Amino acid sequence: MSFEALMLPHLDAAHNLAKWLLRNEEDACDVVQEAYLRAFKSFSGFRGSNGRAWLLTIVRNTSYTLLKKNRGADLTTTFDEEIHASGDESLSPATILEHSEDTELIRQAMDELPVEFREILTLRHQEDLSYKEIADIGQIPPGTVMSRLARARAKLKECLAARISKEKRSAPFSGPDALFTLPSSPNSHLC
Repeated sequence: MSFEALMLPHLDAAHNLAKWLLRNEEDACDVVQEAYLRAFKSFSGFRGSNGRAWLLTIVRNTSYTLLKKNRGADLTTTFDEEIHASGDESLSPATILEHSEDTELIRQAMDELPVEFREILTLRHQEDLSYKEIADIGQIPPGTVMSRLARARAKLKECLAARISKEKRSAPFSGPDALFTLPSSPNSHLC
């Protein structure tokens, strides 16, 4: 099978992963271009059956190389529990997401997460990859994928709960339904 037939269908997935990891459109485009060039040069040695996982591994590695080079601190950004504590443990992820249809709110919450959490959430929920595919891409055991995904979901829940709680405190009160009235976006595809 040709490079174009096997790899070009995954261009959107490659760009999506790079964009979430790097948080910068121009860097994402550069990384995808570099990753496709690397994939093209190495294609003769490709013996696998999953071109998508192979390509996303190259995108991931190229993204991390750029992050290490330009923004080393981004790789070690920690999540501060005190800053992001919601104070309302009764909010479930489903409840939070039901009340937060605003894509920008989700994007902002995702941006607060460490890069490894953004990566795992993007691969699982946006690219719909299996745990095994994510393990192959991240070069980690499947058990680590599951535990990291659970921690990432919990942190995203905390970030969203904190943002929603902040919205509640800053919004003028006009009834209980007004607390969670956020504009919806047609581009919401994370959840």
